[in-house]
Amino acid sequence: MKHPFIIQEYLSEVEARAEKHVLPAEYLLVLQPHEALWNDIKSIKEKFANDYCCAQARKGLPHITLVRFKQFQSTEMHIRQHLRNNARTIAPFKVELKDFGSFPSHTIYIHIVSKAPIMNAVKTLRQQAQKFMKMDKDNKPHFITEPHLTIARKLQPWQYEKGWPEYQHATFHGRFIADHALLLKRKEGEYYKLAEKFAFEGVKDEVKQAELFAPIP
Repeated sequence: MKHPFIIQEYLSEVEARAEKHVLPAEYLLVLQPHEALWNDIKSIKEKFANDYCCAQARKGLPHITLVRFKQFQSTEMHIRQHLRNNARTIAPFKVELKDFGSFPSHTIYIHIVSKAPIMNAVKTLRQQAQKFMKMDKDNKPHFITEPHLTIARKLQPWQYEKGWPEYQHATFHGRFIADHALLLKRKEGEYYKLAEKFAFEGVKDEVKQAELFAPIP
């Protein structure tokens, strides 16, 4: 299917070279559910938006954020190269979603049952790439520490106070296989574009294996 999260198309190599690399951009590295589950969660977000006058719930499309960062575009190719190489070593894993949780008093989300595989993936993906993600002391990468799938965030007090009692006791269940991560890029005043899709292939790190069994001089 055409990627539902993205309004604009893939960045072409010509576009990438034509970018004003001295300017910063915002980046997200995310997991996205399969189409049917994505649509189910989108419907929940739409309902919340309609019930509680929350446009943000409708605007934010279903995904699980792994890391967000702001960086000069001149660094992007280095980041993509390291993410590409590290992603290949990650084996696809199951993500199970169940019921709802909240961060009082501003966010309502869907629980992720098993967080360890996601945190392990984050640990792998940040290797080497992390050092290129820090733009300056005020703009450091934010790696997820509490994986979740947001229904609505930045809620006003009344939206949370009215909305959370409904979702606190509601039930939901879904699962999908995470077999790739998406790097999204947004320049000022634009929508996110898909910079690259990184496949999880479960390939062993051959370089490290070779070093491990190399003869001692």
